[in-house]
Amino acid sequence: MELGIYIHIPFCVKKCDYCDFVSYSNKFDLQEEYVKKIIEEIEDNRILIEENNINTIYIGGGTPSSIKPELIRNILDKIYKIAKIESTENIEITIEVNPGTVTKNNLQMYKDCGINRLSIGLQSTNNQILKTIGRIHNYEQFLNTYNWATEVGFENINVDLMLGLPGQTISDLKESLNNIINLKPQHISVYSLIIEEGTEIEGKINKGILKLPDEEAERNQYRYVKDYLELNLYKHYEISNFAQKGYESKHNMNCWEQKQYIGIGLAAHSYINGCRYSNTNDMDLYLKNKSKDVKTIHEEQDIEDMKKEYMLLGLRKLEGVSISKFKKKFGENPIYLFRNELQRLVEENLIIIDLDNIRLTNKGLDLANLVWEEFV
Repeated sequence: MELGIYIHIPFCVKKCDYCDFVSYSNKFDLQEEYVKKIIEEIEDNRILIEENNINTIYIGGGTPSSIKPELIRNILDKIYKIAKIESTENIEITIEVNPGTVTKNNLQMYKDCGINRLSIGLQSTNNQILKTIGRIHNYEQFLNTYNWATEVGFENINVDLMLGLPGQTISDLKESLNNIINLKPQHISVYSLIIEEGTEIEGKINKGILKLPDEEAERNQYRYVKDYLELNLYKHYEISNFAQKGYESKHNMNCWEQKQYIGIGLAAHSYINGCRYSNTNDMDLYLKNKSKDVKTIHEEQDIEDMKKEYMLLGLRKLEGVSISKFKKKFGENPIYLFRNELQRLVEENLIIIDLDNIRLTNKGLDLANLVWEEFV
């Protein structure tokens, strides 16, 4: 059975104004102790890791590039040893990095320890917009990071961009897209800003200090991004993700195809045998207890739950849900099983059903939440 591994590194130099992820700024005195606990948790999951085929490892955060690179190497070495991985050639191993927190030497060390995919958090090439949303870097620092990455030999690089940002216009977005396209990264992720409760940016918006583009302006930005990237030969393969041919994210695809993954670290989530569970988000509890004592089960799916979730996740992909794969996995035809839900969505022009796929229409892309609600 294939298994993905997610490692959560919750340290940051500064928390971005829009971020509600479990992360801490300037607590780097805990990094060695924390990674020691990560390695203990990997050992606690030895049987699961030994008995499955590890096909992706994703190191996210937080800002993984903000801690000592030797600690990242120690984590990977532990996984390699338990999983008996002698070559990482066929394993996608990603680390998230932020400009301003990484050096060329660090990137070389990542590559030397088997990491073969970088995800660089840029968000915009407009320095004023970056400052507005609380990023610590500027566009020039991003360029340094990107150039160093190519110089040390990374051939699979994702760049994160955002739309729907305060003060952002189509012109700003066009400039960011054009600048990034010229670099020719293999993958580009474009996310809409989501205002989370309790974040710095929520307070500024509520006080009228910042103003967001309206809903129609944000949809226009999304359509512009889609058209622009597709014209430049980036395949739009998932709601927020675009890739050159063959560079779709295996980590993300595993999640959308309902494959198993284990989360290691503070607040990390796992999905094993239909069970979704997570670690505590309390750093003190995590560091002081055995990993089995700080887990919370969120959902234990029966087969009907799994079928509905498979539809929901599959409709995030632009190719949609494969009817033949659904039949192979569950032994039933989804067109019949979900005939009532699908009929409503077809009548509203939110999905289309062809020979072997159930997929979103362009209108469905704009109103994807309405589609997913049918299978919640």
